[in-house]
Parts: sequence; structure tokens; C-alpha cells
Amino acid sequence: MNTKELLSRYAAGQRDFRNLNLIAANLRNMNLSEINLSGANLTKANLTRTNFTQANLTGAILVGANLIGTNFTQANLTSANLTATNLQDANLTRTHLRGATLPEALKPEASANPLGVSQS
Repeated sequence: MNTKELLSRYAAGQRDFRNLNLIAANLRNMNLSEINLSGANLTKANLTRTNFTQANLTGAILVGANLIGTNFTQANLTSANLTATNLQDANLTRTHLRGATLPEALKPEASANPLGVSQS
């Protein structure tokens, strides 16, 4: 499924998009609240300022994705891989991160943990 079809189906009310391959997809500035992208591959995707409020991204692969200003409020990122992502200005309020692989600067034990991230 390509980005255009995803957005068309989302606009029509579909929310379940598990295990999609969206490598390098451009979903910048999109409202994808409550979407289910569990197990999706979003490696190197442009998700700048995308709204993922209450989204399910369990086990999603977000390696190298651009997440600047992305809204993850109440999203589920359990076991997601966020290696080498840019989370500058991202909203992680009440985001579930248990088992997630975080960028080095955001790991709870890192001395420079600018967002005060906890994996509990």
C-alpha cells in the first residue's frame, strides 16, 4: 500500500494498518490520530509534526525517522524501535514506551535526557 492509498482509506474511516511497509514515506503534517500501525516499518519516514494521538505503534520500526514536532500524546510505542530518530519538540505526554529502543540522548539513564523520558 502506498501513502496516497493509506491516507484515502484513513479519511474513509479505516484505522487498522498493521504491518505496513512505509519505508521513507512522507506523512509530514498529517493527522493520524487513533491509527493502528503496529508492526509497521516506518524506517526513515518523514513524520514531522504528524499527529499520532492515541495511535498504536506497538513494535513499529521507526529507525532514522524524522519525528520533529510529532505528537505522540497517549500513543502506544511499546517495543517500538526509535534508534537514530530526531524527537526534537515531539510531544510524548503519557506515551507508552515500555520495551522501546530509544535514541541514545533520550534513554532514561542518559545524563542529557531533555524530555525526562521514562520507560515505565
